[in-house]
Amino acid sequence: MPDLQPVRGTHDILPDEMRRHRRVEETARALGLRYGYAEMATPIFEFADVFARTLGETSDIVTKEMYTFRDKGGDGITLRPENTAGVVRAFLSNGLQQQLPLKFFYRGPMFRYERPQKGRMRQFHQIGVELLGVADPLADVEVIALGQHLLDELGVADRTTLELNTLGDSESRAAYREKLVAYLRDFETKLSEDSRARLGRNPLRILDSKDEGDRRIVAGAPPIAASLNDSSKRFFDSVCRGLEVCKVRYRLNPRLVRGLDYYNHTAFEFTTEALGAQGAVLAGGRYDGLVEQMGGPPTPGTGWAAGVDRLALLLSEPEAWAGAIAVVPVGAGETDAALGLVQRLRRAGFAADLGFSGNMSKRMKRADRIGARVAVVLGESELARGIATVRDMKTGEQDEVPLSALEDRLARYR
Repeated sequence: MPDLQPVRGTHDILPDEMRRHRRVEETARALGLRYGYAEMATPIFEFADVFARTLGETSDIVTKEMYTFRDKGGDGITLRPENTAGVVRAFLSNGLQQQLPLKFFYRGPMFRYERPQKGRMRQFHQIGVELLGVADPLADVEVIALGQHLLDELGVADRTTLELNTLGDSESRAAYREKLVAYLRDFETKLSEDSRARLGRNPLRILDSKDEGDRRIVAGAPPIAASLNDSSKRFFDSVCRGLEVCKVRYRLNPRLVRGLDYYNHTAFEFTTEALGAQGAVLAGGRYDGLVEQMGGPPTPGTGWAAGVDRLALLLSEPEAWAGAIAVVPVGAGETDAALGLVQRLRRAGFAADLGFSGNMSKRMKRADRIGARVAVVLGESELARGIATVRDMKTGEQDEVPLSALEDRLARYR
């Protein structure tokens, strides 16, 4: 039999890691609902034009990273590399323009052909929120506050830093682009190959280059703040003030940018030093030009996406099967009673497990292995008296409980 392995850049998510993933996703979904973000889902693949049109025909993602192929009908199909474009496509395809403002939460796998590294695989998982139809800076404040709230709920906020910047409106951005290109032209021969290619099409991306030579050049580049018009300054001031009202701490980072032209005003990232080179765990910004670029009416938008895989790596040890109850028959004669009881407990809302075989010692070891909080032991004499022994798996303390009162006795573990 061949040595079967997962495809490079993918991996199996086994139960311990899956619990971490589920905790991230379910915490985000529950918080999203609290903030009014309804869950939705887009297809895992789209027509290639959805991403080529929005990300730019010459962007790194389109030219180097997208999984694009021809289907049996000859259509160009792409596995989604990100989900904002898919959400906007769904907004337009389903004629939702009259229902603005709209708040969406999503989760699911994304695909990019990149060099695999810690926290970044070729198939990776994201959660995200999109807020469409609100031009007010309060929308930016809300999505950032939601991101901070999520990190707080997951217990990882103290290991992250919110970095914040503004790109200004289209007028300010165009003015800054002109100044930046003029500055970088003097260093063109010293820029990395990727940055030289970006100089003509999306020079702002050079500001967040990881190449050390580029970073030394960029250190002397003019700041974007000098190109902001008055309305852009007022917008950013309102975002900063709103975050302070919400007690969301941030650090200004004038080099934080978004290279695509439909991004404007607020750009932000929650970063960490705990995952090596992959520093951003949740990032987003305002994209007022995206809907129009995809053929729809001018529609403001803002949102963020977060890497589930990265956030899961920041979590503490995976939680055991919280509240699990192990039903343990002492011998084969108690198997039927144990089977009936475990199903009764599950119907009553408990997480319950029944080992399929083995003596009592092996079953108790299994109960410990699955993280059971208590074991309900059924022996011949106990059943004759209509009772069960309930044992605390941590302390070893146990007591006898009438079978008719088990649900009440176990209520704390439901």
